[in-house]
Amino acid sequence: MAARATWKGFLKVSLVNIPIKVFPATESSGTISFNQLHNTCQTRIQQKRWCPSCNKEVANTEIVKGFEFEKGRYVVLSEDDIDKVRPSSTRVIDLVQFDDVSALDPMYVDRTYYLAPDGQVAADAFAVMREGMKGKIGVGKLALYGREYFVAVKPHDRGLVMYTLHHAAEIRSMDGIEELAAIPTKVKPQEVQLAKQVIGTFEKKLDLNEYRDEYRDGLQKIIDAKIAGEEVVAPDIEAPPKVVNLMEALRKSLDSVSAEKKKSAKADIAPKKAAAVAEKKKKRASA
Repeated sequence: MAARATWKGFLKVSLVNIPIKVFPATESSGTISFNQLHNTCQTRIQQKRWCPSCNKEVANTEIVKGFEFEKGRYVVLSEDDIDKVRPSSTRVIDLVQFDDVSALDPMYVDRTYYLAPDGQVAADAFAVMREGMKGKIGVGKLALYGREYFVAVKPHDRGLVMYTLHHAAEIRSMDGIEELAAIPTKVKPQEVQLAKQVIGTFEKKLDLNEYRDEYRDGLQKIIDAKIAGEEVVAPDIEAPPKVVNLMEALRKSLDSVSAEKKKSAKADIAPKKAAAVAEKKKKRASA
């Protein structure tokens, strides 16, 4: 089924405006969601807005927005107050700065969207801009649905990818993590060398398609089994051993990987040997 655009707008770079369509790059249907039920009758629970001071349920029309400026003290903002700073939706992705694509720290990425041209005329300009942006990432703003978004755009395959970004003020500093102060500033070179060897045994070209959400798959099996009236027995989970001696743990890791590779190599060789023997027998029989 063809993908459906969630909204249309323009990609703006200086005086160039390209009509575009925006598509979500991820889908929430990939996750399993649950409803809260009453365990006695399995009726779905209702969430109610409750005022503990008045001891009653509150209607939506009686609710206002409040900002807590001190513990237990609030300043109330009306919709008129918020409208004074709410930007008008322009649906324009206005890119005002470009840098090398490596300049974007993944920590700032919030959500991902695909951009595609809206119409054949737009497709020609879109292709030129995509080629011109190769190796670069553009940063700018987008006003949509009464909100202003900080965004970045870069080429991806035949199209463009747009990321909505967190602002710098939203990124927490690592300085507040006290546990990091316990990390030694110097480490033993021989331990680092051995660690690099262990890491090197796992190096290969990254392909995220190889990874599945095993938790989701497991939940789906349990759900399917319960619908069918069956019970699922959970496998025993072996607890990871505590690391007492780092060097010993690293050496054991290398030995384990080496043994696994030998076992895998033998498993690959066995069918080949059997095929070779069968081919020899076939040739003898036909001679």
